[in-house]
Amino acid sequence: MVLEIINADSVCRRCGQKSMLTDNVTGERFCSKCGFVISETLQDSGPEWRSFSKDGGTDPTRTGAPTSLAMHDRGLATIISPMNKDASGKPLSASMKSTIERLRTWDSRSKVNASSDKNLRQALSQLSTLKDKLSLSDSVIEKASYIYRKALEKGLVRGRSISALIAAALYAACRDTETPRTLKDVADAGNIKKKDISRCYRILHQELELKMPVVNPIQCIARISSKLDISEKTKRYAAKVLQIAQEHEESAGKDPMGLAAAALYLSCVKNGEDRTQRDIAEASNVTEVTIRNRYKGLRLDQDTEI
Repeated sequence: MVLEIINADSVCRRCGQKSMLTDNVTGERFCSKCGFVISETLQDSGPEWRSFSKDGGTDPTRTGAPTSLAMHDRGLATIISPMNKDASGKPLSASMKSTIERLRTWDSRSKVNASSDKNLRQALSQLSTLKDKLSLSDSVIEKASYIYRKALEKGLVRGRSISALIAAALYAACRDTETPRTLKDVADAGNIKKKDISRCYRILHQELELKMPVVNPIQCIARISSKLDISEKTKRYAAKVLQIAQEHEESAGKDPMGLAAAALYLSCVKNGEDRTQRDIAEASNVTEVTIRNRYKGLRLDQDTEI
């Protein structure tokens, strides 16, 4: 039984004491001194959970899905049912059918009434396709949608490719959320040239004043090693090598994916795992020359530290 004082100024009509209590389970309100019951029912102050299911189910929700920037109308769309029946299930009259059909037509037209709306719908549709191809989380897609909406408000979309700009916004979102996706990954997923995405990314970075964090190459180790089935011991040693390189500022200004690939190759050589430079280069989408160049600097840092 849960009891609480609901009004300290309430006075019992029998004994005159100011000690009224309420039972949240039974809804009774009574005096704690003499036990006199003032009321037997209490208005529930909790949430209004009730079933709105047509089939008489137990689902208490009635608010729908939350709003999302990744949807053209943010999830607040109006839908007129295609069934020509009223609330009671009776068929509509001929005149009412004509009226409802006109309402459906105008409702469809009102959803996209400007070129910017059509642009946004097409861009978000392409963003949904990129999400599936790159296996990205909803938070990354929300961030990319926010960046593209800001670019649309500033008029940066005019005269530029929608696919390249939404890909650049997605790459910026991956950089901002520290999701290990390279520019080549985004370009391959969207079938767009890296040069076009790079140009749009620089425009977004400059015009929207984006603050991008530096990509940590240690986060790229797990992605490369998962493709090559590298042991946990080798991955940890590679992470240690990159930490030493960061302390010596060897990683400044270098491609994080190339550094991670070189660190993994160095760790494979150290632990005796049979992985060639070509295998690691194909898994990390970098060249063998990059791995060899980064390998020299990482090996010097490792020898100096040890």
